[in-house]
Amino acid sequence: MGDVVQISEFGKILIFLITGIILVCLIFFVNRLMSPNHPNAEKLSSYECGEEPTGSAWLPFNSRFYVIALVFLLFEVEMVFVFPWATVFGSHEINNFDPRWGMLSLIEMFLFLGVLILGLVYVWCKGDLDWIKPKPITPTTDVKIPTSLYDQLNTEQSTYVVRQFNMEQTPVVATIETPAAPTSQPIRKPMFKPTFKKPSDE
Repeated sequence: MGDVVQISEFGKILIFLITGIILVCLIFFVNRLMSPNHPNAEKLSSYECGEEPTGSAWLPFNSRFYVIALVFLLFEVEMVFVFPWATVFGSHEINNFDPRWGMLSLIEMFLFLGVLILGLVYVWCKGDLDWIKPKPITPTTDVKIPTSLYDQLNTEQSTYVVRQFNMEQTPVVATIETPAAPTSQPIRKPMFKPTFKKPSDE
């Protein structure tokens, strides 16, 4: 009877990957068999946060959206390096072997977080984390109108009450004043008198 062949660490990773691929394909196959498939125009339409898409998808976007996404991705990916540090820092075997490992890992983590905080402060001071908001501009004029006049006008307007409509009230008939007819002037006779030549044979 020969020696038992042990699987190496790379072999375990390969088995894990093959098992994951088989399970994913199996789930897709079972979903294909069991789920109903009745496509229609409503199901085939694109869906985005409950809003119906209108217009073309090729629209210019502000580059600040991409900057915010990249900054978020940068600081999110950096958290991956915290897990190996936590493994080393929390290992009792390494700390018992040499206590300097714990202090070294703690100093390295403070340096790492310090670099991240400096990067965050730089991005914050640069204004890349500010969302796109309209900046209202207050108009200014050179007219010397006292503020009390505006307050008085606002007070008068605020006390205005709309009269309620009542069918029993007699309607007010607006009288239209017709302009007076202009005085007739006498018809003027022409200044010249036409003369007609008689035929000579008469």
